[in-house]
Amino acid sequence: MEASQAKPFSLDKSARQFAVLIDPDKHSGDELFDFLQHVREAAPDFVFLGGSLVYKSSIEETARKIKAVVECPVILFPGHFNQLTDDVDAVLLLSLISGRNADTLIGQHVLAAPQLKRLNAQIVSTGYMLIDGGRPTSVSYMSHSQPIPHDKEDIAVCTALAGQYLGMSVIYMDAGSGASTPLSSRMVKSVAEQIDVPLIVGGGIRNAQKLTELWDAGANLVVIGNGLEEKRSLFAELSALKRVSAS
Repeated sequence: MEASQAKPFSLDKSARQFAVLIDPDKHSGDELFDFLQHVREAAPDFVFLGGSLVYKSSIEETARKIKAVVECPVILFPGHFNQLTDDVDAVLLLSLISGRNADTLIGQHVLAAPQLKRLNAQIVSTGYMLIDGGRPTSVSYMSHSQPIPHDKEDIAVCTALAGQYLGMSVIYMDAGSGASTPLSSRMVKSVAEQIDVPLIVGGGIRNAQKLTELWDAGANLVVIGNGLEEKRSLFAELSALKRVSAS
């Protein structure tokens, strides 16, 4: 089945959208196809593709399979410059502005620049912020980065503003895959009220109620990954939420 023509990645401050995050190492073969049927029925605004360490699967092959089933844009959420592919609609060029590791601030980007120039996919400069989600995550380990404490709204606000002033198109606040505690609505609200660019939020979201809380707090795009892998009934919750939002 061929997917319809996808639109580019586009957010604004009035958006209330959600994305499904797919880690290629967690889905393959018939299981991936079955998972994608649920994704299509939930009708997300975007599918994010990527992982901190992709070693068992192919980014390119997974991207092609996703685009053959879903109709929304597929957005690459790369954990490393070697995960780049042109089989997506856009690439989030993540700069880990919450950390102090030069490699994740600019080093990986320098190595990726020649390939990025050759890509036809849209490149989206993204200020990426790790927030403590109550447990160590793959991204904090792989990036050698200490997350922002979950109750330090002032640090989060100033970090997000710094990313905006450095020219980032969007700010992405993430508690990390498998986080035991999602971002607080209070922190999201504090950041959303201060920045002028769209805000993406992810990590530890396991029900539609939390997604709605984050929207109400000012998140323009909420990303759900592990929650859907652990609880397939969440797809039905998201489908119902999507219908209500559209009405």
